[in-house]
Amino acid sequence: MNTKPHVAIVGVSGAVGREMLVCLEERNFPLSKITLLASARSAGKKLTFRGEELTIEELTAESFDGIDIALFSAGGEISKEFAPIAAKAGCIVIDNSSAFRMDPDVPLIVPEINGKDALHPLRNIIANPNCSTIITLMGLAPLHQAFGLKGIIASTYQAVSGSGAQGIIELDEQMKALVAGNPVKPSVYPHQIAHNVIPHVDVFQETGYTKEEQKMLHEGRKILGLPELKVTCTCVRVPVMRSHSISMTAIFEKDPSVEEARKAYEGKPGIRLVDDPQNALYPVPLGTTGKDDCEVGRIRKDQVLPHALALWVVGDQVKKGAALNAVQIAELL
Repeated sequence: MNTKPHVAIVGVSGAVGREMLVCLEERNFPLSKITLLASARSAGKKLTFRGEELTIEELTAESFDGIDIALFSAGGEISKEFAPIAAKAGCIVIDNSSAFRMDPDVPLIVPEINGKDALHPLRNIIANPNCSTIITLMGLAPLHQAFGLKGIIASTYQAVSGSGAQGIIELDEQMKALVAGNPVKPSVYPHQIAHNVIPHVDVFQETGYTKEEQKMLHEGRKILGLPELKVTCTCVRVPVMRSHSISMTAIFEKDPSVEEARKAYEGKPGIRLVDDPQNALYPVPLGTTGKDDCEVGRIRKDQVLPHALALWVVGDQVKKGAALNAVQIAELL
């Protein structure tokens, strides 16, 4: 690969694709050229990068000639169709969809946790994990390194931007309708999201869990290299614009004290300890929105299970949960 690679963003017109562009600029990523790709519907539109106006091009099978790294954020079906084409052309694909996450030949990477696994992709494809999985594991990885993680009991509080732009629009329109005294008609979600919470993210499986809830189990096992990790999770959509929050009890091989747990975060990149509840200091979604780092707090001994801690982790799911994580993988390469 060139010292300064030619980078493409596939799906640049979407929220995560645009955030990828922002992250590349914010981090002064050393690229020689950038190509913006999207559907025919978005082709011809303009976006600005480093003060230069760039035109979005239509994604085709010929789009990847001469491109070194392609950041994909266009949905699973597009990834399944075009990622193998890009990989065959010699491009390394970093894919934000779920299409390749559980493929045994495709690394599933959170750079702060298992970044070394990204350096030799067998198929020229690297997968970006699910947003709530990334944020959860950012909070748990330092504790796992110190005490040996065995199990997770979690509930997520997921912002509407996790559903894309339409989720944001729906919450905004419903809030305005309620203020005006007008009726609310759900469209994106099965129930009204304004003034409500909905324990339903993704589709339900025969087990009674949703696909989103199972991602934390399967992806967590792969990223941490813990095939026996036990996870039970409930994913909830909440009327928050941006940043996911996770409440969890984590069970360990060793019995950590709260003081030892707090110390485990010292010097760890990408995660910030915010844990002074007596002074109302703990992570909240507005405190992480637009920020690179996730935050962890409310660390306490679990009162039911032995060798367990209860904790609260929050992170911007558009940034660290998607776009930033992909750009960090590109930085590793």
